[in-house]
Amino acid sequence: MMTTPVGTAEFVETSIDGAPVRGYLHRSSAGQAGLVLTHGAGANCQTLLLTSLAEAFQMAGVTVLRCDLPFRQARPHGPPMRGAGEKDQAGLRAAVTLLRAHAAGPMYLGGHSYGGRQATMLAAQESNLVEGLLLLSYPLHPPERPEQLRTQHFPELRTPALFVQGVKDGFASIAEMEEALKLIPARTELLPISGAGHELLSKKNREQAVPQIVQAFRAAFMKA
Repeated sequence: MMTTPVGTAEFVETSIDGAPVRGYLHRSSAGQAGLVLTHGAGANCQTLLLTSLAEAFQMAGVTVLRCDLPFRQARPHGPPMRGAGEKDQAGLRAAVTLLRAHAAGPMYLGGHSYGGRQATMLAAQESNLVEGLLLLSYPLHPPERPEQLRTQHFPELRTPALFVQGVKDGFASIAEMEEALKLIPARTELLPISGAGHELLSKKNREQAVPQIVQAFRAAFMKA
């Protein structure tokens, strides 16, 4: 059973119609920046990746809200139902809005795989929603189907973004990601994680990869 880290509180808010937010708030007293983090299609906000990153960002002075997307709140297991994207994007918008009450500084939005894709789609529609995006294992295409690119909204994406990709990710090679990022008019950076697949993080690479991601994020968005 996974325990809740010290300094972390369960977070449930249903005040925004049609967009309930459920997760965990990692409050940092060292800074005012805020980051919403969410999960992929087959997981929830309790993954090793999200909990590890949330704790590391909290220690680095960023208040993090890691949350379950609406589709996961509706059903504990299984992938999103067809057409769930709009509600999931509404849930991310609500999470950003609610986190502003706990972090008065710059706001960022991130997610793993499906969650990251929904974050980019939301930001493509609302360029002023957040100051930056953290995309973990962006699912550029289904495995072994490189022709089915999920980049239709990239030309509309004007929010700076840091993409973090495992070099063994079947959803996108580093070369494929480099080519796809040329479609985005905003500033983008790509951080390859050596030896990692789509899950990005494992107990074996956790101690090295987590600080690497946090450092790249700070360099991309928090230089001042």
